[in-house]
Amino acid sequence: MKEYEVIWEIFNKCPNNQMRDVFVDEIEVEDPEEFIKEKFKGEDVSYEKTVLKDGTIIFDITTSQIKQRYSFTEI
Repeated sequence: MKEYEVIWEIFNKCPNNQMRDVFVDEIEVEDPEEFIKEKFKGEDVSYEKTVLKDGTIIFDITTSQIKQRYSFTEI
């Protein structure tokens, strides 16, 4: 298992509120993509995966018309 710092952002849909909910955690997981699939299991979800040069893995997720982002940085 690998250990990651995970940043989970939930973007606000209200036009006059540009704030977003941000949660930071440290988790151990073998495969971040499997983590995302399990987290949103049973929901109508789509996502795009991006791997940055520094190895950070970013998932831009849309579920229930809400945009979310998970960023995994290996510790």
